[in-house]
Amino acid sequence: MKIAVVGCGAVGSYYGAKLARDGHELHFLLRSDYDAVRRNGVSIRSPQGDFQVRPRCARTAEEIGRCDLVLIGLKTTANDQFPRLLPPLVDSTTAVMTLQNGLGNEERLARLFPAGQIMGGLCFVCLNRLEPGVIHHMDHGLVMLGEFQRWPEPRTHDVATMFRHAGIPCKVAANLAQAHWEKLVWNTPFNGLGVAGVAGLEAFESSTSSFSSSNSTLTTDKLLGDPRWEKVVHEVMLEVIGAARALGYDVPDSLADEQIERTRTMGAYKASTLLDFEKGLPLELESLFLEPLRQAKGAGASVPRLESLCRILQQLDPGK
Repeated sequence: MKIAVVGCGAVGSYYGAKLARDGHELHFLLRSDYDAVRRNGVSIRSPQGDFQVRPRCARTAEEIGRCDLVLIGLKTTANDQFPRLLPPLVDSTTAVMTLQNGLGNEERLARLFPAGQIMGGLCFVCLNRLEPGVIHHMDHGLVMLGEFQRWPEPRTHDVATMFRHAGIPCKVAANLAQAHWEKLVWNTPFNGLGVAGVAGLEAFESSTSSFSSSNSTLTTDKLLGDPRWEKVVHEVMLEVIGAARALGYDVPDSLADEQIERTRTMGAYKASTLLDFEKGLPLELESLFLEPLRQAKGAGASVPRLESLCRILQQLDPGK
């Protein structure tokens, strides 16, 4: 297949490199990393084995042209760039798959392209971008594929088979919207609380927007290594699960404990929102926190911890 990767950070580069190694024609749409990736390719450092690939590099979508599959790894804070970046890559037969975090990304794509062309890929993986074209894979790697607003199609299973052949663990979600909420059970607490650690636990007990920011950010091991923070992690998870159920999705409470135990193997992992915060970049507040909060409250769910988390993150956001 001819595949374009738009947003070649950790996620886009890792999965794009896997597909390139398996023989597909990969085109990376690059900005600041263009020279480094064109010169040195993409290097993956992984406990599963290191490898390097040389994707085709482009500065503009027009250089790439129409593709069979477009993978979107952009930060959701850049979704306003969809109309500029994507149309040259897409015709009536192109599958457009967002690998982004949170809610609302497929809906944003549906403003540009027919809903039947849009897919979502939820990535359960621990990755960091070390430098341009160098990605550190630490743990996990599953991609959960689904179709936007419809049941899986033959195409869905074909893409899943292609991913598996490339060494990417892959499952097909019967309901993509529910799969998004299941992923939020992990993303919302570990991304959000990792940053909110700067405000301290006392910020969750206050109804005011003022707080000290003299504490440090919290990696996953620190969140789970302190019983007080682990309690907040669990409470946020149960609120997200309750919101999902209020919206009609069958998400069990047991998913919280399963996610916590899976996280213990990650060590001192820095979730993507924490990395953005440390770099002074805007946080993905809309997709990971504010839209889930709106949907939860619209469904009548009680989410006081999530409300507090959103309040704290809005105050800490470097992009405000």
